[in-house]
Parts: sequence; C-alpha cells; structure tokens
Amino acid sequence: MEWLFILILGGVAYYLTDRLGKAERRIEELSELQDRMFDYMRSANAGKGGEPVPDETAVEAPPERPASVPKVVLQRDRSSVADEAGVAAPPLDEPEPASQPVDEPSSKEPFFARFSFDLEDVFGRRLPIWAGGVTLAVAGVFLVRYSIERGLITPTLRVIMAFLFGGGLIAGAEAAYRFRDKVADPRVAQALAGAGLATLYAGFYLAGTQYGLIGQSLAFLGLAVVTAGAIGLSFRFGLPSAVLGLVGGFAAPALVGGEEANLPLLALYLGLVTGGLVYAGRQQQRQWLGIAAIVGGLGWGALLLLAGDPGVAEILALGLYFVVLGAVMPALGEAGRFEQPLRLAAALVASVQLALLVDQGGYAPLAWGLYLLLGATLAFFGWKRPEMREANGIAALVGLLLYAQWPVPFPSDFALVGAALVLVFAVVPLAYLRDRSDRIGDRLQIALVPPAFAAVAYATFGKFDADEAEWALFLATALLALLPAVGAWMLRLREDRRWFAGLLGSATALSFAALLMVTPGWSAPLMALVTLLPVFALLYRDSDRAIARLSSIGCVMTLGALIATDAFFDEAALLGGDAGATTTWQAVLRWTAAAAPFAALAALTREPAMRHSAEVVGAFLVYGALAQILPADALAWTAVACAFAVWHFAGERQAAQGTFTFVALLWALVPLLTWLEAGAASLAADPVYVIDLPSPKSVLLRILPLAAALAILPSLRAIRAVQTLRPAWLAAPVLLIAAHVLFKQLLAIETETSFVALGLAERTLWEALLLGLAWLAATGVASIAPRRWLGIGLAAAALLHFTIYTGLLHNPLWDRQALGPVAIANLATAAYGIAIIAALSLRRWLTERLRPAFDGIVIALSSVMGLTLLRQAFEGSIPAGIPLTQAEDLMRSLAGILLALFYLFLGNRLDQRSWRIGSLVLILLAVAKVFIVDAAGLEGLLRIASFMALGFSLIGIGWVYSRQLRSTPAGDAR
Repeated sequence: MEWLFILILGGVAYYLTDRLGKAERRIEELSELQDRMFDYMRSANAGKGGEPVPDETAVEAPPERPASVPKVVLQRDRSSVADEAGVAAPPLDEPEPASQPVDEPSSKEPFFARFSFDLEDVFGRRLPIWAGGVTLAVAGVFLVRYSIERGLITPTLRVIMAFLFGGGLIAGAEAAYRFRDKVADPRVAQALAGAGLATLYAGFYLAGTQYGLIGQSLAFLGLAVVTAGAIGLSFRFGLPSAVLGLVGGFAAPALVGGEEANLPLLALYLGLVTGGLVYAGRQQQRQWLGIAAIVGGLGWGALLLLAGDPGVAEILALGLYFVVLGAVMPALGEAGRFEQPLRLAAALVASVQLALLVDQGGYAPLAWGLYLLLGATLAFFGWKRPEMREANGIAALVGLLLYAQWPVPFPSDFALVGAALVLVFAVVPLAYLRDRSDRIGDRLQIALVPPAFAAVAYATFGKFDADEAEWALFLATALLALLPAVGAWMLRLREDRRWFAGLLGSATALSFAALLMVTPGWSAPLMALVTLLPVFALLYRDSDRAIARLSSIGCVMTLGALIATDAFFDEAALLGGDAGATTTWQAVLRWTAAAAPFAALAALTREPAMRHSAEVVGAFLVYGALAQILPADALAWTAVACAFAVWHFAGERQAAQGTFTFVALLWALVPLLTWLEAGAASLAADPVYVIDLPSPKSVLLRILPLAAALAILPSLRAIRAVQTLRPAWLAAPVLLIAAHVLFKQLLAIETETSFVALGLAERTLWEALLLGLAWLAATGVASIAPRRWLGIGLAAAALLHFTIYTGLLHNPLWDRQALGPVAIANLATAAYGIAIIAALSLRRWLTERLRPAFDGIVIALSSVMGLTLLRQAFEGSIPAGIPLTQAEDLMRSLAGILLALFYLFLGNRLDQRSWRIGSLVLILLAVAKVFIVDAAGLEGLLRIASFMALGFSLIGIGWVYSRQLRSTPAGDAR
C-alpha cells in the first residue's frame, strides 16, 4: 500500500510539473507580446508628434508590421496562465491598442518544439521541489506508522507529533507564500501545504479512531477543520494543494487504519473530505476535482460495505453517507459535459450500495428509511433541477429489485415500505406531470413503477394455485392503477402526448390484474374485455396510432388470458372435432370475449397490417366460439358459411374470409392427404382400391366445403406475389378430387380380381366423364359462360390419366386387364377412342402451333389401338401374357401398312403434312419389321408371298407419295 501511495503521488507530481512548465512558457510568451505592444505604442505616439514613451530597457527596433494584441486576448491568456499556476490573475490597465491581427509566437513554433524536454530544467529545477513535498508527506505517514509498529512512543505522543509535523508543514507553506519574493517559486508553498494537509488528516484520524484519545465530537470537529483548511489552502496556493489534499485525504484511512474501523466516524470523515473537495472544485472551476472526489467517495463506500453485519449506528452512518454521495454531491458539484453521466452513475452506485446495506441490515425499517431518504433527496433535487430526474429513475429500478428480494417480509412492513417507495418514485413524478414540468423519464416512472410493484406484491403473497378471491391484493393493485390512470387523464388534452398510450396501457393492465384477483379463473377473457372498453372508446373517438397499438396489445392480452386458463386445451380440442370436458356456456363466453377486441380493432384501426392481423385472429376466435356449441360434422360447413357471410356482407374483409377458408382447408387436409397417398402409390403400378380412399362422408363434410370456400375467395390484392392468382381456380382440382372419390364408389373395386375385370372399364368411364365435363366447360351450358381454360385442363387431365394408367402402367398388351369378348366393340376401342377425342379437342382449343404435336399423338394412339384390337381378336378378353402366333405377327405388319396408307390418304385429304409424316414413319417401321422380324421366320411360299405383298405395297405407297408431292406446292410446311 505504501508503494502504491508513493507511485500515485509521483504521478501527480509529474503531472503538475508538466502543467507548470507549460504555464511558465506561456507567461514568457505573453511578456514578450506585452513588450512588443509597448514598442508599437511608443512608435505610434512618435509618429503623431507626441511624447515618446520612456525606454526602460534596451530593445531592438520594432518590425515593419508590428503585431498588436487586444486587451481581451491578453486578459484571457493571463487568466489561463494564472489558473494553471494556481494564483489569482491581476487585471490589465493598459489602454486597448488598435485592432490588428494577432500573431502569437506559440502558433509559429514547430510541432516538435512544443514537446522539447530539458533534463536539467525538469530534474534539476522542477522535480526536486515536488519530490520534497511528496517525501515529507510520506515521511510523516511512515513516521507515525513506525512509531506504532515499534512502540517507541506512546499513542498520545504519536498523535501530538503528527499534529506538530502537519502544522509545521502548513506554517512553512504560509511562510513561503508570504516571502514569495525571496523564495521565487510558488511550488514550495504548494508542496508544503499539501504534505501538511495529509499529515493532519492522519493525525485526527488516529486520535479519534485508532486510540480514542479524543471524543467523537472533537474528532469530527478536527476533521472538519482540516477539510476546511484544505479548501482554504487550495484557494491560496492553487491547484497542487487541492490535488495533494484529495490524494492524502482518501489515502490516510488506508495507510493509518486500525484493525477494527469505526464505520460511523470513517463515513463522516470521508463525507467531509468528499464534500470539501466537491465545493473546492466548483468554486475554482476545476470540474475534474469534484468528479474525482465523488468517485473516490463511492469507491470507499464499497470498501465500507465489506465490513458486514452492521449495527444501527453503522447503518445510519453508511446510509447517510450513500445519500450524500449519491444525491447531494452530484447536485452541488459542476462537471460540465460530464455532469449528467456523473449524476446517473453516482445515483446508480449509491443505490446499489445502499441496497446492499439494506440487505446486510436484514431489511430493517431504518435501512429502508435511508433508501427512501435517497429517493426523496433525488426527488427534491429533481424538483429544483429537472435534468437530475433520470437519477431518480435509476434509484427506482434498484429499489424495485431490492423490494423483490425481500425474504419472508411481514405483510404490514411490506405494505408500508411498498407504499413509501411508490410515493417517492411514482407519486412525485405525477406531481411533475401536474405542473407540466415533466420529462419523458417521469412518464416512464408513472407507467412502469406501479405495475412493477404490483407484480412484486403478487409474487410475494399471491396464491397462484388457488382460484379464490384475494381482496387485499386487489385493493392494492386497484390503488396502483389509479396513478397511471390519473397521469393519462392529465395528458389527454396536452399537445405533447408522448407516453399517453403507455400510461393508459399501464392503468389497463393493472385494472385487469386487479379483477383477476377477485374473479374465477375461467372469466379472465371477460375481465380483459371489460378493461379494454375505455381503450376502444378512445380509439373510436380518435384513431390515434398509439391508441391503436395499445389496443392491439390489449387484444393479445385477451388472447393470452384465453390460452392461459386451464379449460383452454379442452375447448381447443373441439375445434378439430375431438371431445372435451367443457362447460358450454362458459366456453362460448370466453371465446366470444376473446374475439370481440379483435373484431373492434379490425373495425376501428386504419393501419392495414394491424387490421388484417386483427381480422385473421378474430375470425379464428369466432370459429372457436361456434365450435363450442356445434357438432363436429357441421364445423367445416360452418367455416364456409362464415366465409360466405363475410364475402356477402363485408367484401373488403378479405383477411377474415381467407381465415375461414383456411379453417376449411384444415378440415379437408386429412382426406386430401389420404387421396394423395393413394395416388402416389398408384404411380408405382399399385391399384387404387376404394378402401384406400377417403369415405364419401369425408368428401361431403370436409372436401366439398373447401371447394365451396375457394370458389368465393377473391384475389388477395394485399399480397403482391399472388395478386394475379384467382383462388377460385383452386376450387377445380379440389372438386375433381371429390368427384374422383365419389366416382370410385360406383364399381367399388376392392380386390385384385375385380381390378383385372373392371379396372379398364373404370378408368375409361372416368376419362369419359372428364372429357364430357371438359366439353361442357369449354362450350358453356345454359346460362353459364364458357370457360375454355377449364375445358383445356379437364381434357388434358383425361389424356394424362389415360397415358399414365392405361397407356403405360396397366396397358392390356402387357398387364392383365379385361377388354371384353367382342372384337372391336370392346373397352380398348372405347378407351383409345376417348383418348383420341381428348387429343383432338386439345388440338382444337389450343394454339395452331401445337396442332402437329397433337396430330402425332392421335397417330400414335390409333396405331396402338389397332395393335390392341388385333391382339384381342386373336387371344380374347385378357390377352396379356399369351404367346404371339406367327399369323398374328404377320397381321400386325399388314395392319401397320394399312394404317400408314390410311394416314397418307387422310393427310392428303385434309392437306395436313403432319399426317403424311406420320404415315411415312409408320410405313418405315412396318417395312423394317417385315425385313428384320417377319421374313426371318418364314420359309417357302409364305416368304415369297410376304415379299411380293411388301413389294406391291411399297410400289403403291411410292406412287401415292409421288402424286401427293407433285400436287403439293413447293414450300408447303403444313
């Protein structure tokens, strides 16, 4: 500790030495400027014929453009130099010269010249004096400490020697000051005075605390005298005395302390030291001195708390000490631009330290009273100086946290302390609000302090598990609700209404909490609705954005009240049709009360986002209320009815209508997923049996309601990404799924055998139904306007269904599917015929550019149909798996050639190049088959006959093509 003290003093000495060096250089510069000014005045008077000024010293001739220095500049420079040196600045009486630009020599010095370092000047002329002062102070402290450790002299003599040594040092400082002309260095007096102050502090502390040689009153008086002396000497000797007094005053208890400190005396001592230094810093315009004193005092306060287990005297002394340092000193001191941060930091540190003292004191009334005194003191200074009120808010926060940590308090003590805290930290800001001198921090305290204390009170004494009335807590919470309510009432007509909604929201929340304490738990949403009525009344009268946001928060509070109650999960189960043990009338009231605020907000607010959100939640809660009384089978259609009502009576409420449609989607989701699962399995060639699909009841009660809701759902203009989407289009696939499930009930295929017998018939009938609906949609029926896009979609669905299931997965050529016993007049003709009609329909309804592609599809379908019919004619109803005979194979080749000739004739007749190309492709395939496959297995006359037939066919085809090409104009691309 001693070396730390020496290092601190050494650093202070170096700092003061540097400042004095700058001051001396500045004085020299100003002296030179003054001489130049006199030279200029002398030359000016000589030019006007006046008497020349006597030349007391030999000086050189003035420059061609002498620089003049205004009086105000010289006065400022002399004042700043005098302040750095710690002495008063004498006024200037010289006449003001003519106003000319000032050429200050210091501004012309090179940059590095300002930081010149003269070893002889620093170590030979400056440092020894300050080192001597520091050494004297350390010597006095070590002398006292050495006498204590060695027992050389009695305690009384030790104290006397400390007083004599300190007084002698101060007397020496005074003598040096009086004979300053002979001493010729003011730092001698400053060093002696600082060392004497530190020694006297230690002497009085030893006499009063360590040895008890003098009474407490006399010790207090002695410390006060030393403090007053330090202040006086700082005015007489300047800054160094104040610095050494600051360091010595705070270091003395640490260097000359006893084993058991007297906390009250030590607190008083530190308070006097801090107060004296703050006062000195304010009077001498040294802001850093007051800041350092407050920081040092609060730092000592933290050390004082380490003693622990304080008694009544210690609590009183330390409490007053923290009040003084946390509230009084920052208010009296001046810290310039650091003033506000210093006040806030001091209030925070002092509040925390006082809170720790309250905790150490067992939350005794005296300790709480001291904390309240801190708050009252901050409130007093806040009344006088509004810029200090934020410090009161910090004390309120720390006090609240301390209040919440109170273990097992008596109810009466708890109530009294809480009332006092609310009085200081909430009622006082309310008084500021009344006289219109309030700040934002005051409004925050009025809004936040009452609910915070109500929450702490309920957390301490509330019965969370028991649903019974708690009238005492109700009364306390209701009284607390009056504070923000009164504050909101005061702000209602003022131009500056910031935090009006916050105050109103605080009062609303407290009113709701108070009602919950005396009402049954299930009624929480109803109580929330009751407390929100004034808010919505204000929103109705004035569509203020802040009130609207408060209303939205209230809506969320109501929803939370609904969810937080025990009956919610049983009631929510009814939304999906599950059974729940609920009381119907209570459930209806709860869900209706929760929905009402959202409906009101949607009707009154002007903000689109808030309105849409309120519509969504409100619509869902309305559905929840209906679900409490309606049977499960009616809920999907109930959502559709609500969507229809919104669409018909309030078409602008698209968000609400979309919510009801979404509810219908939730009901249809399970059957739709069941259908999709079966459809996905069918793509792997697994038959779709009727038992794999949703039941007809699910279709009627779940899927069809979704289609109905989608049919009336308007475009969502508020969402840019889907502005062009017509939700009614989504109704078509949903209706198609419902129709497919119901259609599957006709043949009710449940086994593999029935699938072989009826699978192709079912698919053909379904594709015919799709194609018929496509023609009805595309051409229009009765008064219904044509919907070509719907017809195209249905025809494409029929063709795609045939291609996937009949053309690929379950083709009768390789999968067991019954075609029927009659040749040509069988299911193959019907299935392929419907597919061909679907392709021709799409060819007609789509653009002309796609027609060649559909011509190709028709050619392929008719060719495969021919092969299928030929196979049925030879092998019967189920031809798959039967080996191919030679005769049938030859007939396939012949059928291909005949079909190619037919396509050629048709292309020529219709003047369609696509049909001619299809004919050419088919004939080439047939020829390749004859040469590669058929001829390889024939012998004798059959081989000769087949080649002759093929030859004549090729000649005929070539002749026909040659005629066709001659008759076709050049460049025909059809």
